[in-house]
Amino acid sequence: MVPSVRSTALITGASGGIGAVYADRLARRGHDLLLVGRDTGRLTQVAHAAMRHGVAVETMRADLAESAGIQRVVARLREDDTIAFLVNNAGVGAPPGLINADIDRLEAMIMLNVTAVTRLAATAATRFAAAGRGAIVNMSSALAVLPELFDGVYSGTKAFVLNLSLSMHKELAGSNVRVQVVLPGVIRTGFLTNAGADGTAFPAEMMMDAETMVDAAMAGFDAGEVVTIPSLPDMADWDAYNAARLTLGPNLSRQYSASRYARAGSGADGGDR
Repeated sequence: MVPSVRSTALITGASGGIGAVYADRLARRGHDLLLVGRDTGRLTQVAHAAMRHGVAVETMRADLAESAGIQRVVARLREDDTIAFLVNNAGVGAPPGLINADIDRLEAMIMLNVTAVTRLAATAATRFAAAGRGAIVNMSSALAVLPELFDGVYSGTKAFVLNLSLSMHKELAGSNVRVQVVLPGVIRTGFLTNAGADGTAFPAEMMMDAETMVDAAMAGFDAGEVVTIPSLPDMADWDAYNAARLTLGPNLSRQYSASRYARAGSGADGGDR
């Protein structure tokens, strides 16, 4: 994946689930690793497993839901020119619903899912572009395009990651820096429990193993995909969705309002100015 010389992959949320699988798969491909997470014990276990593939592995304890933790990882990413691959994977959910929600918990989720992702992506993009090589993988969610199915705040954070990634891909065109955004569905990890959701409520046919998801995401990366949706049988469906979205563009900002909003006496131009 990307660098032709040996490089370090920085993986956030690496203490389990998707992040731990990425650690294994990237180590198999010869990447040294910098694993970031909150649980030192679990990070150490993931590191020891990855070392079996003959790569150097370092762990860094950092809570990316806190400014101090974000700044620690940003500083390392800015200063360590061996890092040429970022897997922006750390994320968290919260119990669905806005009425009577724990707003402090939602704010912490936004800090992790949006602020940390943005700061790390911006730092990586700046340094990788200057070096003329690198790759950034941002972890979104299928809920980014289906907010009605779960929760507007969580899905909103993942829609942000999708939008950020699409914009980054355009901005970094020609820089030899790859951007991929991954939109998993329901993954069989501890994420659901931590988010306050009942994993048993989902039928087995909706739940994918983390290993299957990461392998699909990496295959999508190898194929040059910018958007990878591991569960989607036919990417033509995404292409059609995206094309419909882009078709809206020329008509989303115009001098006059649409005729359907015209009031009696407002004039033939179709509305107030």
